Amino acid sequence: MEVTVLQDRLALGEAAAKHAAQSLRRVLSVSTTARIIAATGASQFEFLEALTGASDIDWERVEMFHLDEYVGLPITHPASFRKYLFERLIHKTGIRRYHLLDGERDPQEVIREVGKALSSDSIDVAFVGIGENGHLAFNDPPADFELSESYLIVELDEACRRQQVMEGWFPAISDVPARAISMSIRQIMKADEIIAIVPDARKSRAVKACLEGDVSPAAPASILRTHPNATIYLDLESASLLDHAVSGSV
Repeated sequence: MEVTVLQDRLALGEAAAKHAAQSLRRVLSVSTTARIIAATGASQFEFLEALTGASDIDWERVEMFHLDEYVGLPITHPASFRKYLFERLIHKTGIRRYHLLDGERDPQEVIREVGKALSSDSIDVAFVGIGENGHLAFNDPPADFELSESYLIVELDEACRRQQVMEGWFPAISDVPARAISMSIRQIMKADEIIAIVPDARKSRAVKACLEGDVSPAAPASILRTHPNATIYLDLESASLLDHAVSGSV
């Protein structure tokens, strides 16, 4: 695993997007399709803005899979991750093949349908974030590192729900759905490459726990340290509590 620290979240987003664009071009140069996993949330704003502006990516040959979504939240809600992906990725690039998690339908049926499509072939690149509680997708601690299914239905813990309020997606914690559909840890780790975009001081405790503590379900994103081709992009704020020097520091 490689860790790179940039000056601020804008520089982080641009550097991660440059890396992601290069990876997509490389895959598309040898394959008819590039299969990706896309994350959402405030941490991905600058990254997706830069990535969707990158040149020479044949987005019509990109197939996208959804990382997680709230159960029961309509697509018209500002916090809908489907809405987010349409506005910040799909419409901007013209991606034609995408598999979104419809939280308004029977979640078990959604899991079966999208999971079948996801497991039909390998994933080339997964874009992820790390939550304030160390979660990876909506796998809050203690995360299940052994579950073999592609997706699962999870109960969101208080720290995760509070983060959604602090980022402005919901007015109060009582408005945050209690359940979500999440890609499993093992499924995320199957990706050939993982690029994690993790800005902001609010993530600094989770970053320290995941990068310098034990690899443990108590710090779900710590599992990224075991992936053979993972890169974590931090800014000075999210890296501020780390004890050890990391590559690419500014």
